[in-house]
Amino acid sequence: MMGLFYFAYRDFVSDADEVLARHNFGRAHHRVLYFVNIRPGMPVADLLGVLKITKQSLARVLRQLIDEGYVEQHTGTTDRRQRLLFATPKGQDFFATLSTSQTERINAALAQLPPHAQDILRDFFKAMVDPADHKILADLNLIKTGSKS
Repeated sequence: MMGLFYFAYRDFVSDADEVLARHNFGRAHHRVLYFVNIRPGMPVADLLGVLKITKQSLARVLRQLIDEGYVEQHTGTTDRRQRLLFATPKGQDFFATLSTSQTERINAALAQLPPHAQDILRDFFKAMVDPADHKILADLNLIKTGSKS
């Protein structure tokens, strides 16, 4: 099963990796763009918690995304120390480009499965995530609250 998971992941990221490489970006850039796009206004502190990376690692990636016009950083309205992240139109378009092949791959695979398989897969992926992070999944609307998945 682990080998199958490895090959599925390899192919899942391959198309996006090619696009990222053409922009001198890596998977860390993609992860940041993913969360900034699905949660506009996400504080840097929250992003650090989601990605479980160091401030130094995030700072390098974020600086590049900001400098190249993919992400904007705004000061919090209630807490001026807070840095809120937003994808620019350029960042939204790039994220859509990166996500297209991945979405198509997932949808094609799901189309080959019985109707209830999506719920089983959601439960499987949730079970793979550290239970301490289930609240983050719910906050990001990646799982439903108050239900099994």
